[in-house]
Amino acid sequence: MVGLNTNDEHGRPVVLLADDERAITDNLGPFLERSGFSVHVVHDGAAALAAVADVDPDLCVLDVMMPRLDGREVLRRLRGDGRHTPVVLLTQVGEAGERAMALEEGADDYLNKPFDPQELIARIRAVLRRARPGRPPLATEGVLRSGPLRFDRVARRAWLGERQLTLTPKALTLLDYLLTHPDELLTRERLLEVLWGFATPVGTRAVDNRVAELRRLLDDDPSAPTWIETVPGLGYRFCGRIERGGQ
Repeated sequence: MVGLNTNDEHGRPVVLLADDERAITDNLGPFLERSGFSVHVVHDGAAALAAVADVDPDLCVLDVMMPRLDGREVLRRLRGDGRHTPVVLLTQVGEAGERAMALEEGADDYLNKPFDPQELIARIRAVLRRARPGRPPLATEGVLRSGPLRFDRVARRAWLGERQLTLTPKALTLLDYLLTHPDELLTRERLLEVLWGFATPVGTRAVDNRVAELRRLLDDDPSAPTWIETVPGLGYRFCGRIERGGQ
């Protein structure tokens, strides 16, 4: 099993950027460099696989739609080879189901095109903060726990202690995303994208309603949260400690 690299000779995290759109890599590569990363650029999936073996990056940014091998196939091969290098996918798919599938296949996060480069930087830093050398991403775990809260991501069922929770599909999706992105600021806009995608014209108030639903079921006090913390004016953060597996 291959672990994570420990930065370049200057102490910068090494990022592999794979995208066949040179207009993107020509601008994004230097931007990532200016933001404190050492960047290696390739333009197709086969070259990305070869570069991972050669460079051993700390993180890969993979475009989904690439020639030779698409980004999701690169991801599947990396995970199949036992490589747990963190991966952020650049997608052009608005459907929440497609994005959820990418996460289940082992992606650490995704970003829909077109995107703000600053948002990509934020995602990269968040993924690197929660990455553990040699450990698969939380999104590949079947069961996640936080104190008395247990969530079976395969069966799509959750328990608080011995009590099984009755959650709506949106609340289940929200809980899943919170648990797999702990200690990360999740804006309302981000959660809106996760829960509804881009096809449905829903306002951010709908996100607040789903968070309120989840808090009621978890008996989570917003003024002294055990799990879901409000970041005033911005969004939410899962503040509970995450553990993998468990019965």
